[in-house]
Amino acid sequence: MKGNIIYKKTIPARSPEYAEFPKSLHPDIQDFLSGQNIKSLYTHQAEAFSHAMAGENIVITTPTASGKSLCFYLPVVQEILKDPVTRAIFIYPTKALAADQYRALIPWMEALGEHRLSVGVYDGDTSPAERKRIRERANIILTNPDMLNGSMLPNHSKYGFDFIFSNLKYIILDELHVYRGAFGSHLANVFRRLTRICRYYHADPQFLCSSATIANPLELAKKICGRSFINIDKSGAGMSERTYCLVQPEEKLNKDGIPYGKESIINVAADLLPQLMERKESFLAFARSRKNVEILVKETRDHLDAAGFLGTARKEEISGYRGGYTPLERKSIEQRMISGELLGLVSTNALELGIDIGKISTTVLAGYPGTRASFWQQTGRSGRGSGKCTNYLILANLPMDQYIALEPEWLFEHSSENAIVDPNNLLIQLAHIRAAAAELPLTLDDGALFPDLGETIPVLMKVDEVRNMGGRFAWSGGLYPAGEFSLRNIDQNKYQLINKETGKNITEMDEEQAFHEIHEGAVYMHDGDFYQVVKMNLESKIVEAVPFHGNYYTVPGSETNIRIIHRHKKQQWERSEFSFGDVNIADFVYMYKKMQFHNHQNLGFEQLTKPLSKNYDTEAAWLRLPENVVRQYRNLLQPDRNGYYVRNNHFEGLMFALKNAALMVTMTEDSDLGVAMSTNALELSGSTSEEVSLYFYDRYVGGLGFAEKIYDLIPKVTEQAIRMVSGCKCKNGCAVCIGNDRLDRNVILWGLKNLSEESELTVQKTRNTSYPDEKNAKWDRSRQREFTLSDLKEKWDLFCSRVKENSNTFAGFFSMVSGLEVKDSSLILYLRDPFYAEWANMLENRTGISNVLNTYVFLPGDFRFAILTDAKKPEDTLKREKMMRRYHTLKKDETYGTE
Repeated sequence: MKGNIIYKKTIPARSPEYAEFPKSLHPDIQDFLSGQNIKSLYTHQAEAFSHAMAGENIVITTPTASGKSLCFYLPVVQEILKDPVTRAIFIYPTKALAADQYRALIPWMEALGEHRLSVGVYDGDTSPAERKRIRERANIILTNPDMLNGSMLPNHSKYGFDFIFSNLKYIILDELHVYRGAFGSHLANVFRRLTRICRYYHADPQFLCSSATIANPLELAKKICGRSFINIDKSGAGMSERTYCLVQPEEKLNKDGIPYGKESIINVAADLLPQLMERKESFLAFARSRKNVEILVKETRDHLDAAGFLGTARKEEISGYRGGYTPLERKSIEQRMISGELLGLVSTNALELGIDIGKISTTVLAGYPGTRASFWQQTGRSGRGSGKCTNYLILANLPMDQYIALEPEWLFEHSSENAIVDPNNLLIQLAHIRAAAAELPLTLDDGALFPDLGETIPVLMKVDEVRNMGGRFAWSGGLYPAGEFSLRNIDQNKYQLINKETGKNITEMDEEQAFHEIHEGAVYMHDGDFYQVVKMNLESKIVEAVPFHGNYYTVPGSETNIRIIHRHKKQQWERSEFSFGDVNIADFVYMYKKMQFHNHQNLGFEQLTKPLSKNYDTEAAWLRLPENVVRQYRNLLQPDRNGYYVRNNHFEGLMFALKNAALMVTMTEDSDLGVAMSTNALELSGSTSEEVSLYFYDRYVGGLGFAEKIYDLIPKVTEQAIRMVSGCKCKNGCAVCIGNDRLDRNVILWGLKNLSEESELTVQKTRNTSYPDEKNAKWDRSRQREFTLSDLKEKWDLFCSRVKENSNTFAGFFSMVSGLEVKDSSLILYLRDPFYAEWANMLENRTGISNVLNTYVFLPGDFRFAILTDAKKPEDTLKREKMMRRYHTLKKDETYGTE
């Protein structure tokens, strides 16, 4: 193995703790359990039954493989045997989990008789005849949030759903911890709608939930389900002996024996997996991304091929498993794993959940999964029988992983993370208020469920989607508002990747992911096959690719610009000013680099013909740096070969350290949080404002609470950043602690400490920041801008010429501007024709104009621009205007614009 085990921990086996069957447990259930060789319950199962029978809502957070499902089955089946019309809805985050639970309930139906207990899976794959049977007869309905949102609630008065909701006694929510971020915020609003429907039918169902170990199960359960809960966290289940190995990749040496980096985690894993296969150990390997799943499968098969005949014969015994595969592909892989045809799988976190794929003796985590909750879920997939198990965590050369290398007990001794949801995200709330109005007229009582209902109804009235009916607001819009959004994310723009040669659909993804993974020239991997994108149609959202047989994969190059919309709150923290509010994000993908397989060397960069840009509103916290930090960091900047001051950029090192500290302190995942710095940061002191800010923003439209949590915890974030940077074992600075080994760690530490206490910087410009080739300079040069906002009026004609020279869209528009004003951080463009000004203010046009300005001009973080004739449109209230913007985002309306 191309790595060394630097830490090993064995957790001894634990004996189970039992409790007798509760006296109130139905005799037929006791007989069934005895027939399954279950003579008693685990203590937590008996405790859960007792609380459920007392009418309490419960959330169970015992470890994986502790028998949580029986905690659900016992009270539900007990109630069904007592009252045959009882209905229970079991909600699972995936179809595969629902199908898995159906198989687990088959013995119950066979023992009790289907005339007493009927179960069915109600999802998008269920046939019409089976759906009818389930609606009419099933006591237990296994489904997912999408079906509840899009089918059951909108049709509550039809097809027998009214009978189901009238007799709904239990709602079972499995894998509660999965419902975080956008998915959890959506589900909370689905349950708000469900509460309205149940009240309408005079039902008050009880909630039984299960979750992985997280720090805030009661808070999360209450936010999502809207009820108070009892937590059951002490497990009575036994556990087999478990061994955990932390693996540090070996250093790579040049021809002179000098270290220049470490083996990639994919290389280490690809070296380890064939060894497991040779020993015939069943395994489940986890990779952090879809791309890494495909790379690891390919490189493992390549290793097996290189081993000769026996290895080649075994290479079909490993498969990938991830989102992007069709349901039939995933189901086939699951069955092949259960049957033993496959010895191991490489998966994203899609298999982190409890889908049955047979007994696993080993897990391999190619990189820390981002949270302790995920670490325990993934390693918990092994050792579910009585045998011992081994779990490998291969540490990436990333801050979190290397912090674990320094402090391994942090992983085992500290509590798991908080799961963050924001049910009151305006875009999400608006989508579900529209759906709720179509299900039942909105009443005053609904204001207790939807906090921003009072701001929403005027917006919906303005667009003729609700009308007043005697003090209630009834739906008058389209037929199916619940079908206009996805619960799984906020971005509704979906791109289809197809094989140009066969016309076959390869996968689907949202716009942000598409811009980063399937831009023109990108190499995309799917189940071991490789495709190169040849065309991306932004209008049809169809992306064409052809089979690819090259020796590299691609990594996108991107840049983010931020404009402040409104500051909600501000605090003076020590020497720094910290703010929180609404911002607009302009995310650009402008080039990509080619990385060679196996050695992962950079083969060069390619510029996109036209940058891809995504523009959205969200929430951010921003830290204004002290002036002495700005001056010193600017003084340390060094020019590249073209005279641009982009080298020795310690602003990026500071931002890198603070972001990684924020991820740890707030227990947020990397995919939730973006960071950026003011566009004027790389200007020399004296040439522009000394005000430079670092931004932490939610990567979701409207925000989901991550940035606000950073705002509340900035002192702890800074303290953790100082600990991580000062505790790193590197000599001067490295990619792990400050993101770049050409920067000086002492300068970053000085900057972090100066956020609270002023001191002098004694470090000189002595670091060697030269780059080995011209390609890196090209990568940085694309970020340069020729103009600043302060000199734009003076250089307007030159600006228009530059836009025209590069054939940018809107070059004609800029040439028609009759005048402009620059006021502080604002730009006002004047047009003579009122209609032309109105036309330019349409949302799509404003976005395009903003993107062109961002491309050529250094703009401050709180930049605003207006397009006017003689009079400016009066502004609405802030939240009303935000709600209207969210409405048009939801409807994907390209004709809406604001000034």
